[in-house]
Amino acid sequence: MHKPLATIILLVLSNTFMTLAWYGHLKFSEWKNFQKLGLFAIVLISWGIAFFEYCFQVPANKYGFKANGGAFSLVELKVLQEVITLGVFLIFTFLVFKNETFRWNHLLGFFFLILAVYFVFKK
Repeated sequence: MHKPLATIILLVLSNTFMTLAWYGHLKFSEWKNFQKLGLFAIVLISWGIAFFEYCFQVPANKYGFKANGGAFSLVELKVLQEVITLGVFLIFTFLVFKNETFRWNHLLGFFFLILAVYFVFKK
């Protein structure tokens, strides 16, 4: 597999776990047994989920970074990661939090972030 594609796939997987760790507990709180847990337990569960984020994020950065033979500069990696984060977040929100709505200003803001990727990658 090509390093750029592998990097992107690893970033998507990483951000899926990150989004679940950061926001999943908000939905899990609807579960009967989860409601009894204190904040410390929820933090530990989120850290456990976030462990898998790091298992994908670190290799994505290592393989993707130009100095290691990858295709992306450090700035390109970061901007790519942020846009992937937004994409994963949008999908997660639509699938898990069906009562959330996105207004035109949210979508316009996301558009400008994607536009930022264009300018960062422009040679």
